[in-house]
Amino acid sequence: MPDEASEKEKALRSEILEKVAEYYRAVFGPARDKKFVPGESSVPYGGRVFDEKDMVALAESALDFWLTAGRFADRFERDFARKLGVKHVSLVNSGSSANLLAMKALTSSSLGERRIVEGDEVIAVAAGFPTTVTPIIECGAVPVFVDVTLEDGTYNIDVSRLEEAYSPRTRAVMVAHTLGNPFDLDAVTGFCKRRGLWLVEDNCDALGSLYRGRLTGTFGDLATSSFYPPHHITMGEGGAVYTGNPQLKKIVESLRDWGRDCWCPPGRDNTCGKRFAWSLGTLPEGYDHKYIYRHFGYNLKATDMQAAVGCAQLGKLDSFAAARRRNWKILRDGLAGMEDRFILPNPTPHSDPSWFGFPLTVRDKAGVSRKQIVSRLEARKIQTRMLFAGNLLRHPAFDEMRASGKGFRTVGKLENTDRIMNDTFWIGVYPGLTGPMLDHMIETLRSI
Repeated sequence: MPDEASEKEKALRSEILEKVAEYYRAVFGPARDKKFVPGESSVPYGGRVFDEKDMVALAESALDFWLTAGRFADRFERDFARKLGVKHVSLVNSGSSANLLAMKALTSSSLGERRIVEGDEVIAVAAGFPTTVTPIIECGAVPVFVDVTLEDGTYNIDVSRLEEAYSPRTRAVMVAHTLGNPFDLDAVTGFCKRRGLWLVEDNCDALGSLYRGRLTGTFGDLATSSFYPPHHITMGEGGAVYTGNPQLKKIVESLRDWGRDCWCPPGRDNTCGKRFAWSLGTLPEGYDHKYIYRHFGYNLKATDMQAAVGCAQLGKLDSFAAARRRNWKILRDGLAGMEDRFILPNPTPHSDPSWFGFPLTVRDKAGVSRKQIVSRLEARKIQTRMLFAGNLLRHPAFDEMRASGKGFRTVGKLENTDRIMNDTFWIGVYPGLTGPMLDHMIETLRSI
């Protein structure tokens, strides 16, 4: 006889999920799309793009009521690793946490002489998002800031300055692929290999980007992703650290899971078969392995509900990336001939970016300032964003460090970084943009 409770549960679950799909179609479906009115309707720089499969996945995980990482988290790590072609993926609660764990992992005593210790140096850029730099400082290392390229329209680390940035204390390079455009991976990986340095790829804005036909995020010793709503796929909040190195994977997951030595997943005990038979540190022999700590760690796990949305979103990654490339090309073609007023963006040689945004730098001879252009765009309901920090060293967070002249060093005067701070902004290319929205963006920029 079939289990009546089990059959009823299945029927209820099926009914609920069908209603969720119906709810999506009624509330968020195409029939509810409003007609776009230029100058009145908003043109977002980015945002969530989802369908009924995402909402159903979220509801399904809610019905499990497993409130920490569980079956959907396991599935996402497995499927995401397969998609990227990497061995290990560790799901976390944000891209910022992913960057923190990636850098913190390199400070582990398990790495012996290659570990990063206080006072060691990490090469970085100041023209980017702060959480690519914050982990360096948090770990007691010294960021060494290199300028970026600008006139070529790539906005990435100036690899011609890498050797100049190197010192006997240099241990790693940690940089992002700017707005989805890969940095020169030939030069950076060659430099790291030659000098015996770790490479951390901040891939948060570049998921799906290719360099020489290979996905970014697969070149570094460690790489990171963010699943915040404007990113290539979303969980609302969420991120991931990935690596091909099993030792680094073990360190990352220890740090993510309170710093513990135990590797049992939530809700499971004694997968090693000797939970009360370990002898580590100066603890009494047989101390419960679930409460033995290898590192000073955190709790940075994602929930299963986040992971469930990520599993559904992952199936759309290729189409999302294709839409970003298409939208970028429409803008690039539509603004052709405006090179006398703007530095227009270009892909790095040998790359095929899955663009996060469309950067524009106002030329001195344009006869109009960035502020005036941005004001005009925003007045026409076109959202704009700065290239993140512009120059992170100019922000209040660096006041004390800059005044003391300690805690960081720069290679040269960072002229391009300052120019980005003064003259650069970007507009969106995300998959939610429509043809009329893109036309409105182009027409508005051409009319200024």
